[in-house]
Amino acid sequence: MKDEVFGLFPTPVLRAPGVLGKRLVDGLVQHFSARATQDNQESGQLSHTAMLGAQDSPLLVEAALAITPKIVDMGALLFGQRLEWAIKAMWVNVLEPGGMQAQHVHANSFVSGIVYLTPTHPGSQTVFMKSSTGTDFVFRSAGPQVASTPFNAERWVSPAPAPGDLLLFPSYLLHAVPPNQGERRMTMSFNAIPHGLDSWGYQVQFG
Repeated sequence: MKDEVFGLFPTPVLRAPGVLGKRLVDGLVQHFSARATQDNQESGQLSHTAMLGAQDSPLLVEAALAITPKIVDMGALLFGQRLEWAIKAMWVNVLEPGGMQAQHVHANSFVSGIVYLTPTHPGSQTVFMKSSTGTDFVFRSAGPQVASTPFNAERWVSPAPAPGDLLLFPSYLLHAVPPNQGERRMTMSFNAIPHGLDSWGYQVQFG
């Protein structure tokens, strides 16, 4: 009999190509390109819009309607149940050539996502990192003799995205964007929470 290897308690990352169509993507780029006026604290070539809501543009309402069913799918992977979800915050990021996004997580959220609005240079795809938090000693083998596997890798580069593609991930997952080696890179990020969770009658509700 052959040996078996089990991927125990894996972390889901959901990629959904072409969730937003070209007309909507072009509209978002045109509408929000000049509204990303908040400078990033880590990179002078990265700016963001303020937090956006449905009242800011009908384009956001249309985008949310397309994205939300995918969030429900992601939530079913995390919680084993198709719950009712709400997008609580959306914002647009404009990354100029040479800019980068430092590693970070998203607080007060369960699922976070990225919609790619412009082409992305292969060297500037979103990177996810294994958390280094904890108090345990760290031991590793490293060097050219070591093969990277899903069980020992410290980072994972997301697949090459096209405009309109969606990437969903648990909000606690560390992620970053390396220095942008291509042209202006625009994305729309968001956070989502379920309306509530029920564990054998112990219920928590989220606003």
